[in-house]
Amino acid sequence: MMLDIQIRRAQKGDCSRLLELIRELAEYEKATEQVTITLEHLEESGFGKNPVWRAFVAVDTKTNIIVGFSLYYIRFSTWKGQRLYLEDIIVNKEWRGKGIGSMLFDTLLKEMKEQKFTGMMWQVLEWNKPAIKFYKKYKASFDPEWINCNIEN
Repeated sequence: MMLDIQIRRAQKGDCSRLLELIRELAEYEKATEQVTITLEHLEESGFGKNPVWRAFVAVDTKTNIIVGFSLYYIRFSTWKGQRLYLEDIIVNKEWRGKGIGSMLFDTLLKEMKEQKFTGMMWQVLEWNKPAIKFYKKYKASFDPEWINCNIEN
């Protein structure tokens, strides 16, 4: 099957589809109840007065449907400076295994270099073997020392 996929920057009108894909990822990770973001909050956070995230979308040009996306923000390290932080890379389950994740990841690497970020960081669940295998192809390093922390509001 010949893919006709276009990678482009996300636009505000894409947010409802992004939210659908976010929910699909949460279902895959067996954490659907943890998705509490609203469409309005997603739109405001990406396209409002003070946007905090950016994204690339993978669009099937035959149907004009977004089949995946990568969402990131700029993280600042006191030791390294500005770094691209990949929050999520999601490909619709019917489209996985066709190279779309690689297209999105390669676009992020290009963005990292063009913006002169000092590197790219992300997290992966320890049980997500397909994702770990994917990242190993890029010679990613996995850090066993750091523990994730958070506080909910």
